[in-house]
Amino acid sequence: MSGPRIHRARFDELPPRVLYALLRLRAQVFVVEQRCAYQDLDGRDLEPATRHLWLAVEPAEPLAYLRVVEEAEGLRIGRVVTVVHARRGGLADRLLTAALGDAGGGRPVVLSAQTSAVGLYTRHGFVAAGEEYLEDGIPHVPMVRPATASGIVR
Repeated sequence: MSGPRIHRARFDELPPRVLYALLRLRAQVFVVEQRCAYQDLDGRDLEPATRHLWLAVEPAEPLAYLRVVEEAEGLRIGRVVTVVHARRGGLADRLLTAALGDAGGGRPVVLSAQTSAVGLYTRHGFVAAGEEYLEDGIPHVPMVRPATASGIVR
């Protein structure tokens, strides 16, 4: 058995079982584990430019996931999640590296980091872009990875 690999798809390319597994993972962590009742299905998954990235050995058994959404001022990474038994194994780092590589460096990338995960994003060139705030009862920090000519943040 080989290790998990990165999968990429737009919404219309997701097979139903894979979509179900990705949404289930998001609900398991954000709604059940974090006890946060919120509207996860916000319509952004459906947008033609949104890209879904996940790590899995088998595509319908995701270990980690994130989405990249196009916005007027750049890109937004969100819904970064790792299944509980695979945390601290570098999977989120792998996904972020892939997503940022896909994005290149010509546009800024923004995200809303749970405060407990700020270190993860800092390692990838993100900096705080505002004050800490509560979103659905969980402390968050707005962060940005500035655009660079080369795609490499120094």
